[in-house]
Amino acid sequence: MRILVVEDEKRLAQTLRDLLHREGYTVDVCYSGTEGLDNALSGIYDLMLLDVMLPGLDGFTVLERLRGSGSRLPVLMLTARGELSDRVCGLDRGADYYLTKPFQSPELLACVRLLLRRQAGTATVDDTIRWGDLQLQPGSFQVCCQERSARLSRKEYDLLEMLMRNGGQILSKEQLLLKAWGYDSDAEDNNVEVYISFLRRKLALIRSAVQIKTVRMVGYYLEEAK
Repeated sequence: MRILVVEDEKRLAQTLRDLLHREGYTVDVCYSGTEGLDNALSGIYDLMLLDVMLPGLDGFTVLERLRGSGSRLPVLMLTARGELSDRVCGLDRGADYYLTKPFQSPELLACVRLLLRRQAGTATVDDTIRWGDLQLQPGSFQVCCQERSARLSRKEYDLLEMLMRNGGQILSKEQLLLKAWGYDSDAEDNNVEVYISFLRRKLALIRSAVQIKTVRMVGYYLEEAK
């Protein structure tokens, strides 16, 4: 899962990146509201941690414009402004949760897990992602079909997760590239093609009815054979 951290205090941003990395998340960091909004609108993130006091655009404006675009990206607001009016303002503009600095790491991680479960459509302790006859298990990086399973690499996992979360929706190579490799990578479209071929082999290995279909010059989507 890929998380976007928008925080202008670089030491705190690095601390959050390291903390989330240790939990197995992929993390990108932005230091301004303008850059944060641009990245959030890319559609590749599963969650955004958003500070309020930011250069460029403040967090409230970022949130308002994000929701105005139709995005349902979960947003956890992090701020030193703990007044009731600020919390109400953030929640009214579409924040999913609000943590006041300083906060404890276990509380932050619990909020992250909760919002990611909500995004997956279930707020239970079961974090398994399901589509068709597939079950994707974040903890073990395994994809299962009935009693059969295959272990995935991190890149394979990231690509399959995004495809499963978007069901039959067509995802472009660029979206998948950004999801698995990030903005700062030199990876190209053929990297996506290679890992899609790896995934197809593993889905065939576990005899899943789910297939990764190609739309020429556009991208990929999932389809379940009848």
